[in-house]
Amino acid sequence: MNQVLEQTFTGKVALVTGGGTGIGKGIVKELAARGAHVIIASRSLENLAPTVAEVSAEGGSIEAHILDVRNTDQIEALLKTIKQTRHGVDFLINNAAGNFLVPTRKLSYNGWKTVVDIVLNGTFYCTKVFGEDMIERGEGGKIINIVATYAWHGSPGVVHSAAAKAGVVALTRSLAVEWAPYHLQINAIAPGPIEGTGGQERLFPSEVVEAVRQSIPAKRLGQTREIGLAAAFLLSPDASFITGEVLTVDGGAWLGKGMLEKFADVPTFRGGAPTA
Repeated sequence: MNQVLEQTFTGKVALVTGGGTGIGKGIVKELAARGAHVIIASRSLENLAPTVAEVSAEGGSIEAHILDVRNTDQIEALLKTIKQTRHGVDFLINNAAGNFLVPTRKLSYNGWKTVVDIVLNGTFYCTKVFGEDMIERGEGGKIINIVATYAWHGSPGVVHSAAAKAGVVALTRSLAVEWAPYHLQINAIAPGPIEGTGGQERLFPSEVVEAVRQSIPAKRLGQTREIGLAAAFLLSPDASFITGEVLTVDGGAWLGKGMLEKFADVPTFRGGAPTA
């Protein structure tokens, strides 16, 4: 990474919810490497400590706080704590999430509520608290919400998460219009299957993970840093005219589900001479 990129976010403060592992950690490391002071927050400091140590060892500026995104009192208290030493938050990345595979007929009411509370309500609560502070400061700001492509194409076993993330997409687009006059940009990123997040290894046997890999047109899983790079772009001045957008980073995975996928390995489809 060159020196110009490393200084892109000098003086900026970024809050990443659930930033201690997986995709969140990939975003945290990228923003810290580019000069931002990064605040990570989740329900357990134990989950955040390794990332704080790693980013600090690399010369990044980072701090960690306990936060349950379902608790508005905790969110408001975190804002007050941040403003004791910083001007506020310039970038908010709503990354905290909850999900588990379950057939809908076996999904409990509490399971539904828990996922919706974290993904949809938590995103709204954090956006409202920190977004309103951005508006009151009059300096603008940028918000990124982490969603998933099944928010629009659906998927069995994740009805709770799909419904919640579809709500986040609607929230993203609605507020992008409503808050644009205050110089706030609100976008979303929809990652595909990402290596090293722990989710796939935990939920699926290795042969299923390999099948997923082969189903992706790019024939590989994504890397957490690639989501970090996408976030860095959307937060940079280069994306100053982009708002209300969902940037899909999935190697073509959801697009490759169409009928043409069947012909991907046919020589003539790859550009060879047509047969008689």
